[in-house]
Amino acid sequence: MLLNTSYEIIINGIEAAIVAQLLKFIGHILKTGKIDFQVLATTGGMPSAHTAGVVALSATVGFICGFDSVEFAIAIGYALVVMYDAAGLRRSTGKIAACLNKIRDDFYAHGQMPAERLKELLGHTPFEVFVGALLGVYIAFINHFYLFQ
Repeated sequence: MLLNTSYEIIINGIEAAIVAQLLKFIGHILKTGKIDFQVLATTGGMPSAHTAGVVALSATVGFICGFDSVEFAIAIGYALVVMYDAAGLRRSTGKIAACLNKIRDDFYAHGQMPAERLKELLGHTPFEVFVGALLGVYIAFINHFYLFQ
């Protein structure tokens, strides 16, 4: 029985992150018409898998321990840091990478030795983080109140 155990918390967090990555993969296929398995292992894009995972974990802690518990406070604090990082620092890093890639393209435009491009899709827009959070709460709710009964 998984209900109200630490296993439920872990499973919900991992499941939410996996579902988010699968949604990105399906979205990529629908958008481009191409199957690219690398999408399953990349960061960035809609929805935020990091956010979905930590929010599902936090929501499950709230369902089990109570939303006024110390455990929930710790879990939601962790989730907020991850969400801020996804929409803030990692997104800014992606913008810097795009700028550096443009400089690199201009520098090597005359047939010089090509350099490796930096990965630009690192973070998320606030909307992608929000959708990831909704997905995380949804998965935690469905699992806790329906599947793990």
